[in-house]
Amino acid sequence: MEFHQTKLPGCFEIKPNIFRDNRGAFVKTYHEEKFIEKGLCTDWREEYYSVSNRGVIRGLHFQTPPMQHTKMVYCLQGIVQDVLLDLRIGSPSFGSCCSIELSAEKGNIIYIPEGIAHGFCALADMAIMQYKVSSIYSPEHDSGILWSSIPLDWNCSTPIISPRDANFIALENFKSPFKFEPTRI
Repeated sequence: MEFHQTKLPGCFEIKPNIFRDNRGAFVKTYHEEKFIEKGLCTDWREEYYSVSNRGVIRGLHFQTPPMQHTKMVYCLQGIVQDVLLDLRIGSPSFGSCCSIELSAEKGNIIYIPEGIAHGFCALADMAIMQYKVSSIYSPEHDSGILWSSIPLDWNCSTPIISPRDANFIALENFKSPFKFEPTRI
């Protein structure tokens, strides 16, 4: 596995070794010792996946303290534009966003620390995203930032948005409860 720092401190694109042969492919998405060595989260509490049609935008999601969580996401089928937004006060990239294309073909993974809002846009007819999170889902701490309030081209002219996501607060009106804590790597 290779860990590549994104422009948001503590967020990493992970490039696993992919073993391909005439049967297909084998991809290791997690290796505890490598995560411990890098000082990253190894305590995953829930794991789930989503299925999205082309043009679906999900996010930008996060949980507020004390139920904030670290996330690890990857695309099992299709392609997505994965989007990260730094909400950590004191971070050198506070208020900044970045996007990375995740695909089943590439097998790449995004590691997302607490205080980063996450979302994506499905770029394929169907995209299946897998998530690991470090805290249990808590409806009263579940929150988000309005996808259209960040300075990013989502590469989608007619997005499909859930009513919940369409009613999130705009970034400029959000009062962040998150504080930046550097990750060692």
